[in-house]
Amino acid sequence: MLVGYGVATSSTRRRPRKQAPDATAARQTAEAVRSELNGHGAAPAVPLERPLAKPPVRKLAKDLGVDLATVTPTGPDGIITREDVHAAVAAAAAEAPAPEGAPAQAPAPAQAAPAAPVSYDTGRETRIPVKGVRKATAAAMVGSAFTAPHVTEFVTVDVTRTLKLVEELKQDKEFSGLRVNPLLLIAKALLVAIRRNPDINASWDEAAQEIVVKHYVNLGIAAATPRGLIVPNIKDAHAKTLPQLAESLGELVSTAREGRTSPAAMQGGTVTITNVGVFGVDTGTPILNPGESAILAVGAIKPQPWVHKGKVKPRQVTTLALSFDHRLVDGELGSKVLADVAAILEQPKRLITWA
Repeated sequence: MLVGYGVATSSTRRRPRKQAPDATAARQTAEAVRSELNGHGAAPAVPLERPLAKPPVRKLAKDLGVDLATVTPTGPDGIITREDVHAAVAAAAAEAPAPEGAPAQAPAPAQAAPAAPVSYDTGRETRIPVKGVRKATAAAMVGSAFTAPHVTEFVTVDVTRTLKLVEELKQDKEFSGLRVNPLLLIAKALLVAIRRNPDINASWDEAAQEIVVKHYVNLGIAAATPRGLIVPNIKDAHAKTLPQLAESLGELVSTAREGRTSPAAMQGGTVTITNVGVFGVDTGTPILNPGESAILAVGAIKPQPWVHKGKVKPRQVTTLALSFDHRLVDGELGSKVLADVAAILEQPKRLITWA
């Protein structure tokens, strides 16, 4: 009221409050409307409740083309997690139907390699359908890149002595009939570095918010095949002698090239090596294999001028790149592992003293 006019004599009445509509009746009405729109009694196509997910997870699902309504939540209180989205992508890739109108085919044997995607020419472009291994790999790499904070470190190494040791091992009767190459010694050097720095061999458990340190090493080896890039792994590689590791490595590569790699061989990896040097590439920044904490990229080995014993001489040199998950591997641990691998390759006798 305004000052000086006194209190109004008329009584005030509160406007009656509107009654809230019955929730059950509203829900039934919405269901009836949706059923009518979908064709007289059909199940509603639109979910009544919005799936529960945090904004980053919604963005990830949008980037990967995943409908959250089709994802089964495993998080607390029915919340959809990143892992749920990745699982939905992997399931969709595994269950990808054949193109519409394609004739039905008899199931292939369990060990038979799936046929490569059939490309088609539109005149100015050639289009290759993405499915099978390539589609699953793409989804996994996108998920890894958006989930794990990657850090990559580099070191340039004189591997002249390592190449000499390779030539010596080729003449050793214990390695007769086995595949002996620089990758074998690089793999062994990484296994020794992991034994000296075991915390690098771990994974991140998002649901439990725990770091899981593995007491075994399933060493993944990235292999380019007609089906695309696959990463089979050598089970319990840490427990193998050098000849046993050479045998396992040879079998892994041969099986991958022949398209006979089983799904079990590509599961359970802990650390991976990717050899980009076979393509003449000096180095790279590799993306982690999902569920792993580190991946080592090996560049091309080339003769370069190098200061050796106080003089500039031509030496065989390569560059190593180690990418790791910075949630569980800090800079100190990653640097120690990379430095150990480099030290072994420069002085391969350390394989004996450190192993």
